[in-house]
Amino acid sequence: MTRPKLTLYLAAPRGFCAGVDRAVKIVETALEKWGAPVYVRHEIVHNRHVVDGLRSKGAVFVEELDECPADRPVIFSAHGVPKDVPAEAERRKMIYVDATCPLVSKVHVEAARHHADGRQMVMVGHAGHPETVGTMGQLPEGEVLLVETAADVGELKVRDPDRLAYITQTTLSVDDTADIVAALRARFPRIAGPRKEDICYATANRQAAVKKIAPEVDAVLVIGAPNSSNSKRLVEVAKGAGCGHAQLVRGAADIDWRALEGARSVGVTAGASAPEVLVTEVTDAFRNRFDLTLEEVETARESVEFKIPRVLREPA
Repeated sequence: MTRPKLTLYLAAPRGFCAGVDRAVKIVETALEKWGAPVYVRHEIVHNRHVVDGLRSKGAVFVEELDECPADRPVIFSAHGVPKDVPAEAERRKMIYVDATCPLVSKVHVEAARHHADGRQMVMVGHAGHPETVGTMGQLPEGEVLLVETAADVGELKVRDPDRLAYITQTTLSVDDTADIVAALRARFPRIAGPRKEDICYATANRQAAVKKIAPEVDAVLVIGAPNSSNSKRLVEVAKGAGCGHAQLVRGAADIDWRALEGARSVGVTAGASAPEVLVTEVTDAFRNRFDLTLEEVETARESVEFKIPRVLREPA
């Protein structure tokens, strides 16, 4: 039986960013240095495939620090943690390694700098997301106000409209964030912003690649976890760029093939915490159903690399 022809456009860049790659290496290196078990507070990154792989090597994932024994190392996730978490680890004399992405740490430093200058912070982010919780937890309660949409800006009750600054979650939609920042600047003309954009290079690059592909294909598949902010934003970006069908999938098993009936071109990308092995899995699934042509659409090249913490590079 002749299989239908289909062209699969692979976005580049896609998948692991430098911060995620560093976080995974931190857990793997900690296991090599100290042996199993090594505890990890929250998912190290938002991807079940990655988490399960590390769990099989001896990582134990917990929600809170009090679930960790004091005599075993603990790692804090790439999303960052409130200040009271490492403080509690210090009090308990625990060995801990902070795997917070350096670009998230940059936002923490910005928040502390503005706070030291007497400014109240406005954070653009998603309520309950670990990165937002961790960033807001860098400062005393009430010093960081959260907005999720441009409409939220009108409801803000601030201490002094002339002494404000804003920061953003690093995994947001570039376009949506620009609208919210514009609303902030319109209401608070003297609000201070970051010296450099908070949305990370990897998030921006992956969104740019999707924007390039989306108008040209019948559907876009985003490989990523349902709780991955940057992956969900890629689905939104694809739809906003003109793609009629965009779907978030963990892997090949999640593909809605009925929705792809009649498609002759499909774009594929992967969120910043999704490994390339899942892209290969999805590609193979298409190859089994279609007379497949692969095209890579590259919009940027990434060479960023972050070192793992010194404590892991020193002898045990």
